[in-house]
Amino acid sequence: MRRREFIAVIGGAAAWLRAARAQQVERVPLVGFLESISSNTPGAQARYAAFLQALDQLGWTPGRNLRIELRYGEGDEAASLKLAAELVALAPDVLVAGGGFPTEMLLKSTRTIPIVFVIATDPVGSGFVESLPQPGGNATGFMMFEYNLCAKWLELLKQIAPSVTHAAVLRNAFTVAGTGQFAVIQSAAPALGIDVRSIDLHLLGPTQIERAIASFAQTPNGGIIVAAGPTPAANINLIIGAAARYKLSAVYIQRPYVAAGGLISYGPNFDDQFRSGAVYVDRILKGAKPGDLPVQAPNKYELAINLRTARALGLEVPEGLLARADEVIE
Repeated sequence: MRRREFIAVIGGAAAWLRAARAQQVERVPLVGFLESISSNTPGAQARYAAFLQALDQLGWTPGRNLRIELRYGEGDEAASLKLAAELVALAPDVLVAGGGFPTEMLLKSTRTIPIVFVIATDPVGSGFVESLPQPGGNATGFMMFEYNLCAKWLELLKQIAPSVTHAAVLRNAFTVAGTGQFAVIQSAAPALGIDVRSIDLHLLGPTQIERAIASFAQTPNGGIIVAAGPTPAANINLIIGAAARYKLSAVYIQRPYVAAGGLISYGPNFDDQFRSGAVYVDRILKGAKPGDLPVQAPNKYELAINLRTARALGLEVPEGLLARADEVIE
């Protein structure tokens, strides 16, 4: 090989190495985000905004030093599983699951990529982690609540609507979380003099959900509890509207549902939990292993009441209940 040709080859190789090194240096971490709900679900945009804000405070800004791929599963199992596979195929550095349902879908697609779940119910019983202090595996995060919270929903229903004698729990009956929530509500029912039944929303379309609520409302003195789960959340606007049409007092898990017209809610602040999720994403991007990060439960629950909805239902909210509320919507 001639000297000039040799120098050209060496120079080309050096340029290639410099370009390869630059690509390595410039690589921007990727976060895949799978939500169980739709983008128009009350509270959906706020909790994602809270997540982004917390990331920014930690030094991660999408478009600058971070990429995020966001997908909405809209409560559909087949669609969510497909979206989970799509996100995993992108080889993200971290996956974020907005709920237990997308956590399950992501774990079906990967057991190696780190997963941070937020507002997941019963992560141990659902098989997401080995234990709360030591999750093991590739998933960790923040649980939505402890099951004893569910009894409070029934108590609040009786307090705000004393005439209620029977209640329907709208839930996913074929999930561990749906079964656990209903069991706790059932156990609290006798002491409150309320007969409890289940309306399973799994596999029901909007028309069937509306019909089921209308059928339940034919019996007087009824109220509903909307349990946590992907199908109730994906259909929450429909449920809030049906509760108003059929004059049913209803208890929900989070404040945005009350702001959208629901009667009363009691549960964690989802925005705060998504901020906490951002902290775990930050720690994993900096080298922490999800199996070493403990699963955390909320340390505070919030009570919200919509007085306008109460008046429409002919209810007079007890002063003691109003005094305890974190937010009263006029």
